[in-house]
Amino acid sequence: MNPAFNQFKKTITNTIAFKFFLLQKLPAAFFVGLNVHKFDESRCTINVRYSWFSKNPFKSMYFAAQAMAAEMSTGLLAFGQIYKRHPKVSMLVVKMEVNYIKKGTGMLYFTCEDGAAIQNCIETAIDSKEGQTLICKSIGRNESNEIVAEFYFTWSFKAK
Repeated sequence: MNPAFNQFKKTITNTIAFKFFLLQKLPAAFFVGLNVHKFDESRCTINVRYSWFSKNPFKSMYFAAQAMAAEMSTGLLAFGQIYKRHPKVSMLVVKMEVNYIKKGTGMLYFTCEDGAAIQNCIETAIDSKEGQTLICKSIGRNESNEIVAEFYFTWSFKAK
């Protein structure tokens, strides 16, 4: 595990620091209202509420708002593993696939449980000095715990 992971976790789970991070790095996510619901080295859950900023004309959550929450659930796990890492590691989404199952309304929770796989992939990228890819899954659920969407993000990691 990245020795600086807990420092990153402390920052990202602080509501004010997280909002500042979003405003500075991901302003669209700030305005849509993404929040960290749960976060540790193995799992990340991001929640987003159906609102004026996240709606579509069909009285459900816009697909892009869902994609932001889903990507963040995978990306924060990865970012935590490369935070203040030596050597530095770059990360980039190279592919996304999604299955929309149910209309997204109310509060949605996007959870990725691929923390261990992400950690192993990054360690392999550092040890081998070759780029590595990993498909991470994020499941979106509504307040009734029904699956709304399944996202698959292919991340690329490369030690610099």
